[in-house]
Amino acid sequence: MSATDASFAERIEALRARRSEIEALLGQPGAWDDPDRSAQLGRELSEISEQIGRWDAMATLRQSLEEAEQLAADGSDPELAELAREESARLAAALKAAEGEWRSLVLPADRRENHDVIMEIRAGTGGDEAALFAADLLRMYSRFAERSGWRYEVLELAENQIGGVREGILSVKGRGTFHHLRHESGVHRVQRVPETEAQGRIHTSTATVAVLAEPGEVEIVIRPEELRIETHRASGAGGQHVNKTDSAIRIVHLPTGMVVTCQDERSQHKNRDKAMRVLRARLFEQAASAQQEATASARKSQVGSGDRSERIRTYNFPQGRVTDHRIGLTLYRLADVLDGDLTELADALNQAEEEAAVQ
Repeated sequence: MSATDASFAERIEALRARRSEIEALLGQPGAWDDPDRSAQLGRELSEISEQIGRWDAMATLRQSLEEAEQLAADGSDPELAELAREESARLAAALKAAEGEWRSLVLPADRRENHDVIMEIRAGTGGDEAALFAADLLRMYSRFAERSGWRYEVLELAENQIGGVREGILSVKGRGTFHHLRHESGVHRVQRVPETEAQGRIHTSTATVAVLAEPGEVEIVIRPEELRIETHRASGAGGQHVNKTDSAIRIVHLPTGMVVTCQDERSQHKNRDKAMRVLRARLFEQAASAQQEATASARKSQVGSGDRSERIRTYNFPQGRVTDHRIGLTLYRLADVLDGDLTELADALNQAEEEAAVQ
């Protein structure tokens, strides 16, 4: 067994353990009372079962191939040996095809492709207007999720006094979420007259978006000794979210220095779970990005770097247009786009990446 196969075998054992754990969770009383949680576990169980099933099918093919090769090498019965050689050739081809399908399943070109998404939206330059624009983007992605039949949840929301968003973290779950949202990472720019502008001058403000794939627990393992977990009382603009217990959570990942805070829930346990989800997503993104940086072909196929410092799109209110600077696409449907109609943009970006990949 090669080192790669040995690594896969270890992964399969971890997946078998996770499958048993999920089956036990779904078998507990009240397990189906939370539809979102049970649906998430059900989808994870389906994906894990597919990987295990394909691995076991490969193991069966390998065993059959070994038996056929042994018969082919036995010269005591020439006719049987000839049949065994034909069977060996068939099994070898089937095994090669199965191994290719297996690697495509567990090692796609972008390892994040089959995952759900966590989006981090932050106000950039522009003060209160930037925070209001960040709130518009948060609503835009929420509406896109609704239009696409996905489930979404606001994991963290830091607002200012006038309803703007300093930082919003959104979880989006459903088939194809990362595929359709992956190109949203970067700087989004808005040009409009702020409500607070008395003289009607157009201002330019920005907000940043980071799209992170949300990994399963077996993909990113975080040891307890790698964490420093602090609790404090939640606070918010205008007294919102303030409570009298230390329910807010701050988690520091010591090896990387990453810091995640969560305070929206009144339960310390729920805030910790949400913070851990965000931390896993950030660590997974770090690993996936490093993998792509090391692969020249992957870099060639990207539409833009995906870096949150790159200006990717402008929303111009006076002209009612949206321009994506990476592919030079301009749509004069600003209101529709801000209402979550992102399909045309997402499809055009994916098509551009696919075309770049084969050049």
